[in-house]
Amino acid sequence: MEEMVLKPVAHYRGSFGSKFGIPRQSSLCAHIHGRIVFEKAYQVPEALRGLEGFSRIWLVWGFSANKPAKGEWQPTVRPPRLGGNVAMGVWATRSPYRPNPLGLSCVELEGIEKGELLVRGADLMDGTPIYDIKPYIAYADSYPEASCGFAAEAPERHLQVVIPEELPFTREQRLALTEILSLDPRPAYQDQTEKEYAMPFDGADVRFTVKDGVLTVTGYLPFRY
Repeated sequence: MEEMVLKPVAHYRGSFGSKFGIPRQSSLCAHIHGRIVFEKAYQVPEALRGLEGFSRIWLVWGFSANKPAKGEWQPTVRPPRLGGNVAMGVWATRSPYRPNPLGLSCVELEGIEKGELLVRGADLMDGTPIYDIKPYIAYADSYPEASCGFAAEAPERHLQVVIPEELPFTREQRLALTEILSLDPRPAYQDQTEKEYAMPFDGADVRFTVKDGVLTVTGYLPFRY
């Protein structure tokens, strides 16, 4: 059988310049806005005909920021959901570290503007390659009664977020940051109270510390290009 060759039909453009801080599932943070920008060969208006009638879409995309693992693929991974200390089979997780580094996300389609798709709630890094787009169909894609193993409940928003008023964020940025940071973007194995973390967001480093269940944004440093 011939191997399938995938090539991006589009790329995602959004707020996150690195993997750090990106929500670990789509739709966890509804105030994250982004755009799907098609490659020149696929900038064909007819290809979007009818898509305006759907409120959600599936994105098939690539984990483009992963460093290739040495040697053979690993059959088990350690999900952050379980604290990074418990091994699970790779097929039982959505880990980016898998034989074929493909991701699947369901996002809200806000609109279509100048041939680009305006979306919200994506769990993608800026520049992520998009390999396919499909409409979300509720009667076929939604099974509320399905069992979901160790991921039966949505992640708990267990951090209180404090963003000082003097920091130059827009209202929408504050809403997005509050959603993202309340989920605790730190690696599961790190809980240092004295450490200052930096999360690339909208062209700047958002710096923060965590202590006693309170995450405080301590600074906002625009990148120098």
